[in-house]
Amino acid sequence: MAAAQPIRLHGLPPLVADNTALLVLGSFPSRASLALQQYYAHPQNQFWRILKAIWPSSPLDISADSYEIRSKWLLDKGLGVWDVYASCEREGSLDTAIRKPVANDFTGLARRCAHLRVIAHNGGESFKHAKYSEVLGLPVYRLPSTSPANASWSFERKLAAWREVVAAAGLV
Repeated sequence: MAAAQPIRLHGLPPLVADNTALLVLGSFPSRASLALQQYYAHPQNQFWRILKAIWPSSPLDISADSYEIRSKWLLDKGLGVWDVYASCEREGSLDTAIRKPVANDFTGLARRCAHLRVIAHNGGESFKHAKYSEVLGLPVYRLPSTSPANASWSFERKLAAWREVVAAAGLV
């Protein structure tokens, strides 16, 4: 019996707007995110919770509001989201399982986002491939991963690092 061929997975389109000043790059969406076609869809991922803590006066309810509402809120703040990889082969959701990745087109994205000032990589796997985003000539930061797999950083420590980068982009 022949071994099953790995399935090629394709990522999500960029979540950006004309006013995007800070682009947060993950590595590749989790299985939950791909299934729901939503960035950071895993309920234990701290991405949305961290951003709500950075902008606490917002009326956004991250547990109740739809992904569409959360996405608009994010874009209104000047923050965009995408991934380093456009596609890859992967079993499960862990970054360590990514095989044969193909990078996204960052130069093309920069043409769509004339106000882009800062790139931030959400986690180590994404940052390993900062060479793809560095071609834009913008400041590039490494953020602690918001993934539930990154249990070595407390929420407060992650929040402080994220707040610093959001401030560097001029969004707070």
